[in-house]
Amino acid sequence: MIVVIDYGMGNLGSILNMLKKIGAKAMLSSKVGDVADAEKLILPGVGAFDHGMANLERRGLIPILDERVRRHGTPILGICLGMQLFARRSEEGVRGGLGWLEGEVIRFKPEVLQAQLRVPHMGWNTVQLTAASPLFDGVGPDSRFYFVHSYHVTCRDPGDVLATTSYGYEFASAVKKERIVGVQFHPEKSHKFGMHVLKNFVDRV
Repeated sequence: MIVVIDYGMGNLGSILNMLKKIGAKAMLSSKVGDVADAEKLILPGVGAFDHGMANLERRGLIPILDERVRRHGTPILGICLGMQLFARRSEEGVRGGLGWLEGEVIRFKPEVLQAQLRVPHMGWNTVQLTAASPLFDGVGPDSRFYFVHSYHVTCRDPGDVLATTSYGYEFASAVKKERIVGVQFHPEKSHKFGMHVLKNFVDRV
């Protein structure tokens, strides 16, 4: 069973519907016991970094996530804010993140972007793989994914970057560390391309 973690952040129903569409056995839950029993985990999220970490803490989910992901190697997919929470900290707030990735989350700086580009980065864009991963098996270079974000992850170890996307400059749009994977885009809003990535996570990661 795949558990989509319900911690009050994000459009969880869309993710669950897409998982059901590809034939995956999945459930929404905020219960520690369900997370402990999950074969795989998905940590979605839309919103502010500190709010996300506070919600995980209030539900008592941080210790069980650490245990399952770090000690037992349960595969987990972070989506948008969920991926950002993998980092140690964010410019957006003062709370520490989960710390599974050595890096931090920074805001797009309008003064660095081209004049026509705005923050947030919103809309369709492509990804360029920097390493092989089952998550992107069969995903072609013309595949497009839907982004909505003002912040992005920076990794201290370039080996943790799985894919990049260009928005004025290159930023990490997918990350990996052992069985921890994350995407900055929203697969549940990315039609057939996002469905393919979710199916890869279900079947291959």
